[in-house]
Amino acid sequence: MTESKPRAGSFDEEPRHRTLFADRVYQLLLTRISTGEYPPDNKLPSEKELSEQFDVSRPIVREALERLRKEGLIYSRQGSGSFVRMRTEQRSLGFPPVETIADIQRCYEFRLTIEPEAAYYAALRRNEAAIRAIAQVVDLLSTATDQQRHREDADFAFHLAIADASNNHYYSSAMQALRSHIAVGMKLHGLALMGPGRGLEKVLGEHREIYEAIRDGDAEVARQRMRQHLEGSRNRLFEDRVLDLSL
Repeated sequence: MTESKPRAGSFDEEPRHRTLFADRVYQLLLTRISTGEYPPDNKLPSEKELSEQFDVSRPIVREALERLRKEGLIYSRQGSGSFVRMRTEQRSLGFPPVETIADIQRCYEFRLTIEPEAAYYAALRRNEAAIRAIAQVVDLLSTATDQQRHREDADFAFHLAIADASNNHYYSSAMQALRSHIAVGMKLHGLALMGPGRGLEKVLGEHREIYEAIRDGDAEVARQRMRQHLEGSRNRLFEDRVLDLSL
């Protein structure tokens, strides 16, 4: 008889593992809320459904939902489940919305100025928890690739986990403020990967190489691989024909 793969919930007896998985579920749910995949006043999937989607135990999902609830991002209706709350407050850091293809290119340019450096410092400063956080998202990307799917939420969570691992809240805050902007480019990039060839596998390999450099503490390689990954994503999206943004 084949032994079933242990779920992430099997680590529940170790608080630091449970917190790690809850953080990842929280980040993935936050991405879906921020990008509008879960619109305001719409019901979230049930704890059981989220547990199956993220391959974690229901207590871990419950912990992530409670964090979103405390932050005012979701609310509960007795007997009906959890719903996304309409947010009216302005972000302390914000950028103009993406309105044109040129804006997508500008977003890539800006990411190229911060994310390679975030990867550099992540490799220098990462700890075991940070490595595990990045590794978990790589696993989600791997599963999606096996299913021939591109998951923008997991893709963003990967880049945010690296910013978090840099232990510099300016990188993390900038990434959070760019969440909806990055999502536009990631969505289009994902569509570009679904054509002929093995685009999804190539991108997964790029993510793994970045993770490995950070895990191994090789800061220069981490910086280089992140830059190559972002440039490659931009070039795949624009088919190697970037726009002239001269004034």
